[in-house]
Amino acid sequence: MSKSLFKRRWLVPVLAAIAAACAVPGQVSASDGPASVADLVAPLLDSVVNISTTQTIAGDGDAAPALPPQTPGDNQPFQNYFDQFFGHDNSDDVPDARPRRVQSLGSGFVIDPSGIIVTNNHVIDGADEITVNLNDGTKLPATLIGHDDKTDLALLKVKAAKPLTAAKFGDSTQMRVGDWVMAIGNPFGLGGTVTVGIVSARNRDINSGPYDDFLQTDAAINRGNSGGPLFNRNGEVIGINTAIISPTGGSIGLGFAIPTEIAVNVLDQLRQYGSPRRGWLGVRIQDISDDAATDFATSPKGVLVAGVEDGGPAKSAGIQSGDIIVNVDGKPIDALHALPRVVAEEPVGKMVDVQILRDGKPQTISVTIGLLKESAPAAPATPGKVQPSSPNTSPPAADKSAEPDALGMTLAAITPDLRSRYGIKAEVLSGVVVTAVQPGSPAEEKHLQPGDVISMVGDAVVTSPDEVEQEIANLKKDGRSNARLVVQNGEGDVRWLNLPVPAE
Repeated sequence: MSKSLFKRRWLVPVLAAIAAACAVPGQVSASDGPASVADLVAPLLDSVVNISTTQTIAGDGDAAPALPPQTPGDNQPFQNYFDQFFGHDNSDDVPDARPRRVQSLGSGFVIDPSGIIVTNNHVIDGADEITVNLNDGTKLPATLIGHDDKTDLALLKVKAAKPLTAAKFGDSTQMRVGDWVMAIGNPFGLGGTVTVGIVSARNRDINSGPYDDFLQTDAAINRGNSGGPLFNRNGEVIGINTAIISPTGGSIGLGFAIPTEIAVNVLDQLRQYGSPRRGWLGVRIQDISDDAATDFATSPKGVLVAGVEDGGPAKSAGIQSGDIIVNVDGKPIDALHALPRVVAEEPVGKMVDVQILRDGKPQTISVTIGLLKESAPAAPATPGKVQPSSPNTSPPAADKSAEPDALGMTLAAITPDLRSRYGIKAEVLSGVVVTAVQPGSPAEEKHLQPGDVISMVGDAVVTSPDEVEQEIANLKKDGRSNARLVVQNGEGDVRWLNLPVPAE
């Protein structure tokens, strides 16, 4: 053994002894986590409830799914579960058109001692009867105060003999990735189950609705946890457990909770009005593509206004298609899903400052927030989609009378016939209509299609195919490798895209 190696081995126990002597008594490292959450759990259990619902489903005549044959001597410990979930009756395999009573289970929590309870809308949706099961075993019938399918929240009311234990809301905006959280709920019908984990991520959009902004957690959340609370380490509710991603139906550490910064406002509206009252701006929006971003000295955050609703607040205030919204009432708009959520939370009738970029220059426009009609979709625009003039008409045939231009498209000036053929609205005032797209061309790769209208090439407005050809020639002369196009679909939704300028 070398002398140097011997010295290193001799130092190891000495350094360990020094570290132990210098350690602060009772100090816990970050990797150890909390020693116990028992003291935190005890006062919270009574605020969490189990929710059971009963719903009558009309028989559809479909045969129940067949199970493997069972012999009289077989051990069938799980047969009742199969019968419950699949409605199977071994004595009769014929279709059953009789109405069936279906039960489901979920979670919730008390927010007011008088008997106001929060849960998920999908827990009670379509229920004929709702029963709230308290932690002490008391069962109380519940009535629905209000619900919101877009945020998946519902508010219930029960009449109890004594005041209930209510949970307190905390501030979800203060939660950091890595902070400890705790869930209590009713997974698989096992009431009062406690799980602990951390905030895995914030601001998750899982495409469940227009206002997605979930907290992600690895605290175990399973079927039956829906509607239950997610607590911070102070015992405050900072989220409502709502969804999981799982190939098996059980927890794999991907759970999602509605943050209180969204939930509290919606719940207040449900309590006052029985339904949500959301702000409305009246714009159709889309992400800023890489093609559009190249037109700015810096790549701006924000969303592109693809269309403006007639009679909406934005139209009245002067917001236009092509504007980029970067801020609403002091709140930055840095992602597509941010604008619907921010506007929805604004009080109806409030005048707010909307900061935009128009032609690359910042402007501020004052807009009075309107009331969103809940039947109207609050979804991003789908630019490039041709809207047929009638739902029963076939897609218009391509105009084969002309050869494709250098960009791989056949173009024509707007005429009344083409407006009718492609369903181009009057709001699309001018431009050049795409009547055919060459397969395999850059135009096809950019998803251009017959019925799209090219309104600008570079900085020039175009109204005829000849003007398009002239602008492309000018770009070639200037040594430009790409042509920036401003394109509208038949509805007037706008998008930017770049097409390569072909070499001579």
